[in-house]
Amino acid sequence: MSEELKEQRSNNFIENIIEEDLAAGFPANALRFRFPPEPNGYLHLGHASSICLNFGLGLRYNAPVNLRFDDTNPSKEEQEYVDAIRRDVEWLGFKWDKECYASDYFQELYDWAVMLIKQGKAYVDKQTSEEIAAQKGTPTTAGTDSPYRNTSPEENLALFERMKNGEFENGTYVLRAKIDMASPNMLMRDPIIYRIMNASHHRTGDKWHIYPMYDWAHGESDYLEQISHSLCTLEFLPHRELYDWFLDQVYDNSRTRPKQREFARRNLSHTIVSKRKLLQLVTENYVAGWDDPRMPTISGLRRRGYTPEAIRKFADTIGIAKRENLIDVSLLEFCVREDLNKKANRVMAVLDPVKVVITNYPEGQEEWLDAENNPEVTPMTFRKVPFSRELYIERDDFREEADKKYFRLKLGGEVRLKNAYIIKAESVVKDAQGNITEIHCTYDPESRSGSGTEASMRKVKGTLHWVSVAHAIEAEARLYDRLFTVPEPDRQEDSFLNYINPDSLKVVTAYVEPSLKTAQAGDTVQFQRLGYFSVDPDTTPEKLVFNKTVGLKDTWEKIKNE
Repeated sequence: MSEELKEQRSNNFIENIIEEDLAAGFPANALRFRFPPEPNGYLHLGHASSICLNFGLGLRYNAPVNLRFDDTNPSKEEQEYVDAIRRDVEWLGFKWDKECYASDYFQELYDWAVMLIKQGKAYVDKQTSEEIAAQKGTPTTAGTDSPYRNTSPEENLALFERMKNGEFENGTYVLRAKIDMASPNMLMRDPIIYRIMNASHHRTGDKWHIYPMYDWAHGESDYLEQISHSLCTLEFLPHRELYDWFLDQVYDNSRTRPKQREFARRNLSHTIVSKRKLLQLVTENYVAGWDDPRMPTISGLRRRGYTPEAIRKFADTIGIAKRENLIDVSLLEFCVREDLNKKANRVMAVLDPVKVVITNYPEGQEEWLDAENNPEVTPMTFRKVPFSRELYIERDDFREEADKKYFRLKLGGEVRLKNAYIIKAESVVKDAQGNITEIHCTYDPESRSGSGTEASMRKVKGTLHWVSVAHAIEAEARLYDRLFTVPEPDRQEDSFLNYINPDSLKVVTAYVEPSLKTAQAGDTVQFQRLGYFSVDPDTTPEKLVFNKTVGLKDTWEKIKNE
């Protein structure tokens, strides 16, 4: 696995930074990376890119990578999300060196905050959040000092201790760093480093009533873990100055000093990756949960039938850059299609059936024919599929009348049934509404595929998949499409919810060949001529459920160009 992942890594500007540091004398054995998600939701494709970057660097440089949970906001974080994040990282094929939590460092962070207060570099502020925001000024005008900015260290220490002990209500006080209210970087204008939150924490329980802000906890956690390169997305570039200021207060030059560097997000078309908006989709029942196969979450993609290899390939293909851009989701679909083509067994299933009756095939007779599993795999293996007098084919594979460019079944025309015989459509049976209920055909008994007869060599232009009516297993097929109808739903003038694709899920009754009777949740197959499908966890011994992973072709590209 390690060698495979190393091969997938490509040169990028982050690696160039590391190479420059090594060339300047930074010891290779001091390299350490981290992936630091907040456990307030499920990981999505944006996180997958960051996972592949950080763990990929670990593999490239034979360096440890920490999995650190940024659990500083107990009102939004849950153990469920911690468990899901662990599962997703492991499923992608990566192993972390240490599992860490920002909450591991609550005491150290508190002690350092006390140190800042004693040094006159932090103070307790009683202003409301609105007053603090107004007092910070604007990007073009300096802020004004808080009326509490010059409170004595002794009074600040006493108030901070009482904040820690839970003596005040939420929002009553905050602890702010005393930096520069005239800084051109708004984040440096006395940022908040602690707030009161009388909430139970998923790991520390009710021990703490104050919790550190992200900027205070993040860099100091990097320092405590001796992370060499702290890699984050581009929106944190303005935070780098504050990251470095906080490190300056605690840094001991005998230890590794973390270096923050930023890379651009890769946005994916026809989806959203905002945790807040994804949570809204879940809580307002637009989707069936975080692992709904339409969601861009790793768990949703896994349930839909995507492979870790495909997601890693996608992350490697889009690469790491300094500018944001929009990646067409068709690239992700290409990656999974390419991967599954090498792995998935071919089977036959019919999603919109119409019955074919072969009138000259003996009643009660059946044959078990050889069918290849996957022509891409060597040595090729085969399975048995039953053939009988009555079959199902796709309704779209038949027309009563058609021009010469139509190569599927039509009255008076011939097609080959995959791995079976050549048939000719002779007549149809219709119901009272004029809908075709049966197609009556004849077959050439000498034309069986692989029999070696002259008739079996005869060329016809169309080949159809089919299932035997008597042997078919009824299954539920969930046909998924893109969740949104526009490439950038969260950049529209109105709500992103207005662009949900009403056809993003269609549920149909399918008929599948009996070889699938023992299929297990997570198994992926190719329904010949239809696409790749994965067995859903909802499957039971009594009912098979398949999710459509991706079609065999990029149908959206065709729709877009029409």
